[in-house]
Amino acid sequence: MNQTRTFLLVAWLALAYLVWQAWEQDHAAPPVAAATTSASANAIPVAAASVPSPSSGVPAANAPPMAMRAETAAAVSAPSAPPVILGNDVLRLRLSPRGAGVVGADLLTYGQTGARNSPSIKLFDDEAADFFVAESGLASASGHAPNHETVYQTEGGGGEKMLAAGGESIAQSFLWTDPDGMQVRKTYTLKRGSYVVGVHEEIRNNGAVAWTGNDYRQLRRVPPIIAKSGGLTNPETYSFVGAAWYSPEDKYETRAFAKFDQALDKTVTGGWTAMVQHYFLAAWIPDPKEGATLSIMTGATNGGSVYRIIAKGPAMQIPAGGSRSIDARLYVGPKLQDALPAIAPGLELTVDYGWFKTLSQPLYWLLSKLHWLLGNWGWSIIALVLLIKLAMFKFSEAQYKSFAKLRAVQPRLEALKERYGDDKQQYQMAMLELYKKEKINPAGGCLPMLVQIPIFFALYRVLLESVELRHAPWVGWIHSLSDQDPYYVLPALNMLVMFVTQRMTPSPGIDPMQQRMMQIMPLVFGVMFAFFPAGLVLYWITNGALGLLQQWWLMRKHGRPGVPARA
Repeated sequence: MNQTRTFLLVAWLALAYLVWQAWEQDHAAPPVAAATTSASANAIPVAAASVPSPSSGVPAANAPPMAMRAETAAAVSAPSAPPVILGNDVLRLRLSPRGAGVVGADLLTYGQTGARNSPSIKLFDDEAADFFVAESGLASASGHAPNHETVYQTEGGGGEKMLAAGGESIAQSFLWTDPDGMQVRKTYTLKRGSYVVGVHEEIRNNGAVAWTGNDYRQLRRVPPIIAKSGGLTNPETYSFVGAAWYSPEDKYETRAFAKFDQALDKTVTGGWTAMVQHYFLAAWIPDPKEGATLSIMTGATNGGSVYRIIAKGPAMQIPAGGSRSIDARLYVGPKLQDALPAIAPGLELTVDYGWFKTLSQPLYWLLSKLHWLLGNWGWSIIALVLLIKLAMFKFSEAQYKSFAKLRAVQPRLEALKERYGDDKQQYQMAMLELYKKEKINPAGGCLPMLVQIPIFFALYRVLLESVELRHAPWVGWIHSLSDQDPYYVLPALNMLVMFVTQRMTPSPGIDPMQQRMMQIMPLVFGVMFAFFPAGLVLYWITNGALGLLQQWWLMRKHGRPGVPARA
């Protein structure tokens, strides 16, 4: 295989991969618009059976049973106290007294853009267009239980409570009481530097009879708004968005919003449930010893389709005068690959590398180690190329020895072409005979380039899916390696490197059509790379520039045009 065909193969594979991704996105089934319920809907707690509007709380078509309608209606119409702000140094939560749920979450260290004063990412929001909330509640056939719509009392006053300098944790409690003696206190706790929210529920039965019911936790959201800019290279277009769950038995499973009409009725112990999107996720993580029944639902509201994943806890009975405590954790934050495994088993699997997972994961691991040494993701990418080049040095040396020999016999090949004229068959036979005589293997130099192809696509996924590289700067004008070069300097440099490499690379026996295609390849790659992440272009330039330097040195060592190659 000669260098021309290799370049054409790389270009074709890159274009085919992007077109395939775009086709998958365009032909995916649209999200379910009508209110539908999975076959397991009857298994969810009765108190959680309604899907209220994000803004008004009015139940949709799948309204709650008669036994709960009075309480639900009272909760919707009852005046609610202002939300409480609870925050640490990385997370700012908005807690609503209605249901004592999390209706807002700002990720303080992640801007919406790479600009210095960019607003923080809002992962949770109760506005209809961006509706995404985390809720929990209790359900009981007797009706004496606060669901995710019931209004709680705010303890300790409302307002804003941010972790003080030097403080290690901060908490906020909500209290619900029932005339018949039931009391539920829900407490949220945040620790410094953590995206994990501790949620503690204390249930007291001060009544005269035993209380029976169950707890549940759910995540509800509308699909995130995805910007249409970026075309084939917009990562948000291809990243998985939907529900995910984990169990020790079946490991990591997902369900895209478009497939929420398929039933889910699964009992797990020691798992978790989540809503996943590009770079970020929210996950309910119960006590590892607690079992749960999982289900999914969707319903139409005035703000669009709301999708929900529910984990219903096992039935419990609290005798008169007794109490019960329930602990869970809520993760609200970025997909940090080093931190997620310590939070819950399998949580790191939410990082979606797609088909290239097998190669992308070790590639990210190596990049992270280089980043630990160098302190900059851009220099880490350059160091990665150096390591790959060192590993492939012997193969590259064989490649450039072959190139040097080809350049040395170039005049003889031209003479053969003039001798045989239009008789291509005779010319090919004579050329192969010359290769055999001079011990030239034109296909011997393909391996180094072919190795780069899977690494290229694997790094592409790492750059697009690893939140650690999101808006990571390099030098000068490159303020974000995960975005395209704003001034197209790197794509232009890539065109220059490719052009010089092309001029130095012999292409014996190439037909005129291939020759013309080869001449426009630097321009094709330059235009295509103008829309790729700057980190990926940096990788390709570094690889090309080091290859060019290596080619120049080895060709001087092993032969020059018209000069026989030295052994």
